[in-house]
Amino acid sequence: MIEAIVLAGGLGTRLRGVVPDEPKVMAPIHGRPFLEIVLASLARKHCSRVVLSLGYKSERVVGHFGASFAGMPLVYEIERAPLGTGGALRRAMGHCGSDHVFVLNGDTYLDLEVAGIEEQWRRNRIPIIVAREVDDAARYGRLDVAGGQVTSFVEKGTPGHGLINAGLYVLPSDIAREFPPLEVFSLEQDFLTKAVSCSPYQYFVSRGYFIDIGIPEDYARAQIELAEIAL
Repeated sequence: MIEAIVLAGGLGTRLRGVVPDEPKVMAPIHGRPFLEIVLASLARKHCSRVVLSLGYKSERVVGHFGASFAGMPLVYEIERAPLGTGGALRRAMGHCGSDHVFVLNGDTYLDLEVAGIEEQWRRNRIPIIVAREVDDAARYGRLDVAGGQVTSFVEKGTPGHGLINAGLYVLPSDIAREFPPLEVFSLEQDFLTKAVSCSPYQYFVSRGYFIDIGIPEDYARAQIELAEIAL
């Protein structure tokens, strides 16, 4: 069984100028909410169940999708105050029943090679960070890797070719036991950047189409590049 958690509770501040009245994941792409395109991709890849971690204007999402989408049951975890990606994930993990879960950001579309990453998980049962190879990692920050594992996260600003964090992870469902004892924290900054230095974290380099609509320029690009998928 493949379970996924979609972190979709962000305020979407950077998109407010072009999408003023909706949560970021409901930003329209040719008339369809972006989250609908993400969920449709998960359904095509045989995801069994999705937990939606929501916050800002969560009622818009719940009202649109209801209890299921494309045959996938949807479960909602709604934060009443911002918890950060880590705090939100900790609560969402409580709804998961399999031994591992795919974790993704609701403002990112990635045509992930699910069969390959599932095979890697079954073979090793070690947390996986999905990576992308880019010509210039300066905007994103890069991943340092060695021996098939991520060794460190490098801050934004270092130019040049490299691997970046695609913002998608495959994690054991009991990983919340290792989280810091904080109610509000960042999965990336407060946990993963430290965890990779003391525990094995593998990486998987995805070649699938990838776009993050978090800034107006990329949202405009998504209108063109996702047109065939959205229509």
